[in-house]
Amino acid sequence: MRVKSLNIKNLRNISSTQLDLDPSLNCFIGDNGAGKTSILEALSVLSKGRSFRTGQIASIIGPDHHSFQVVSKIESHAGQPHQLGMERYEGNWSARHNGENITQLSELTKLLPHVLLEPNSHTLVSGPPDGRRKYLDWGVFHVEHAFLMLWRRYNRVLKQRNAALKQSNRMVVESLDQQFFQLGEQLHIAREKHITLLDSILQNQLSSFCETLEDIKIVYKKGWTGESLKEALQLSEIRDMERGSTGPGPHKADLNLSLSGVPARERLSRGEQKAMTAALIMSQAQMICESGEKPVLMLDDLSSEFDEKHLAKVLNAGMELDTQILLTGTVLPPAIKSLNSQFRVFHVKHGSVTVMTL
Repeated sequence: MRVKSLNIKNLRNISSTQLDLDPSLNCFIGDNGAGKTSILEALSVLSKGRSFRTGQIASIIGPDHHSFQVVSKIESHAGQPHQLGMERYEGNWSARHNGENITQLSELTKLLPHVLLEPNSHTLVSGPPDGRRKYLDWGVFHVEHAFLMLWRRYNRVLKQRNAALKQSNRMVVESLDQQFFQLGEQLHIAREKHITLLDSILQNQLSSFCETLEDIKIVYKKGWTGESLKEALQLSEIRDMERGSTGPGPHKADLNLSLSGVPARERLSRGEQKAMTAALIMSQAQMICESGEKPVLMLDDLSSEFDEKHLAKVLNAGMELDTQILLTGTVLPPAIKSLNSQFRVFHVKHGSVTVMTL
């Protein structure tokens, strides 16, 4: 997928801007707080309906109106054009695809896949399991399109079961258990299949990002002990009733990253964790590419996190996948000019964006 143009209105400090993007590499350069990341944020909101920086939509809306708008013309790698648009209010949204209203944000997500590498991405290695589950499910969604419906059904039943547990309503809990463990097993199988494919790609990526990562092992922990989720639920019934929430299940799953049997977050240096994260993100990008449509690769302020050598590795990996890249930074990285690729540079200042001539 290529983003041909991006029109942003009233998003943070960007009052109004229209960008015509290069199909290969786009660099947004400016001081901290100028609005560079807001451009990536706008594209993320258009794709997913939410920001990667905050869960509060109100904090994204600029001062000029009670909503913000993002409109984009995109083109698939097969050459098919699309126009996407979204207006986001506090607590509400509206979106269109080729002039037609859409009712599910997932329609935009399928049309505009993206992967993001930003300063907080290292928590994928060092942070809690929730971030790794989201990373995993984001990848499965783009490779197996039926996964979203399965994920929604499971989480709906999980919510209902937890509500019944809080009310100590054993009859309702038991009526939900059959559906819960069936959906949970299906969700687990989809994730496990995805991890097998991801691991084969990841092992090839690890050594290219950092030689000390060659022996990293990635294991999917399904979220319960034993073979059967049904049996795990039965064994956990009394405890679930006591705490008012469901213990075993794929909502407790995790990716176990280890080096020589020691958790990666304890064994790896901060620099190695960043390299590990880059390998995970680029492996996911490769999987999405191989499933059909290529994602947009968004790299936010990597110069502050990576040295020139590792930044060049990330850029080269993106170029090898033939993805469109959007990169932000305070200065143009030297690695850019060494790439065998055309690129476009934008200067961002106080929310205003202009094309730079080099």
